[in-house]
Amino acid sequence: MSRAEGFLPVHNGESKLLILGSFPSVMSRKVSFYYGNPQNRFWRTVCGFFGEEVPQDVAGKVQFLLRRRIALWDVVLSCDITGSSDASIANEEIADIPSLLKDSNIKHIFCNGSKAFSLLEEHFPSLLPIAEKLPSTSPANPRFSAEVWLNALGEVFACGK
Repeated sequence: MSRAEGFLPVHNGESKLLILGSFPSVMSRKVSFYYGNPQNRFWRTVCGFFGEEVPQDVAGKVQFLLRRRIALWDVVLSCDITGSSDASIANEEIADIPSLLKDSNIKHIFCNGSKAFSLLEEHFPSLLPIAEKLPSTSPANPRFSAEVWLNALGEVFACGK
């Protein structure tokens, strides 16, 4: 188990949806950006909802998120972790999610998987009314459902994708 650091949030004043992961995987930490494992279904699902190709570089992914009014962050800023295992997260430093939401247009939070949701529930129960737990996009999740993600995105972005 070793200490690892996560990433800064991607957001701006136009963001209306915050997608929260738990903590970056080994591959994400290697490329220094969210959902860096090409087998992770996050980028294909979210970009696909908007009918866009997945950007090939970090700058393109940031531009996509900001253009589509999506904020992206992880609940855990740093922790002791073995590999990419959410179950091994220990001694975690929790992100100040309320500060990100303060003075923002964010009205919805999607938690990418159970760990992100349980951490949000534990540390920020007041945010649960605007939060939704979605199936993890991780390649390790056999119960992933693109349909659940697409339906949830459709509810947030119903008026003009």
